[in-house]
Amino acid sequence: MLFSSEFRFLLAALTTWRLTHLLVEEDGPWDIVLRLRVRLKASTLGKAMDCFYCSSLWIAVPITLAVNYSSHDWVLTWLAISGASCLLERATRREDSTN
Repeated sequence: MLFSSEFRFLLAALTTWRLTHLLVEEDGPWDIVLRLRVRLKASTLGKAMDCFYCSSLWIAVPITLAVNYSSHDWVLTWLAISGASCLLERATRREDSTN
């Protein structure tokens, strides 16, 4: 089943947001993601897991490869998917009520 390019982009952006949010903001099932973050804390990968915007760039790479059939606009699609997931993160972020 083939999807339109707009639908593939939407799926890619939502998938990127979901996976990035899981890795950066959530503990995961059985605290697996939390334990991974703690273990990698001092490494470059661990530091990237502290930042939604940084992580979304890397998460978007394989997703872009899966949904983009044209090599000439790969970079634009990659950045757009990451950017859309960042916008979604900003739109859904809850403000800390303790401030």
